[in-house]
Amino acid sequence: MSDDEKDTGRGREHYEKGLPGYHDVLGRLTGAPPALSALTLRLWLAAFGAVFCLGSGVTLLVTIAPLRWFGWLLVVLGVVAVVDLAWVAHRKRRGEPG
Repeated sequence: MSDDEKDTGRGREHYEKGLPGYHDVLGRLTGAPPALSALTLRLWLAAFGAVFCLGSGVTLLVTIAPLRWFGWLLVVLGVVAVVDLAWVAHRKRRGEPG
């Protein structure tokens, strides 16, 4: 059991039961199963965004002088993608489904 699970009591078993207090208004009409979070897709998209933005940003900063502002913008977006990647990986390691 990890430290997060000890502190919050939320392990894989907690998330498999579903979120407390959640009520699907159209559940009786449509009969659709509850949706799961797309954490794996978000993980892949964040990884692609980090690699693409950081690579393109550094390339623009090194080579093309008139587009340096755009290079810095891409580097900032790449850093945001790395932070998102770390957060999603933390959530998946904690045991959330998706």
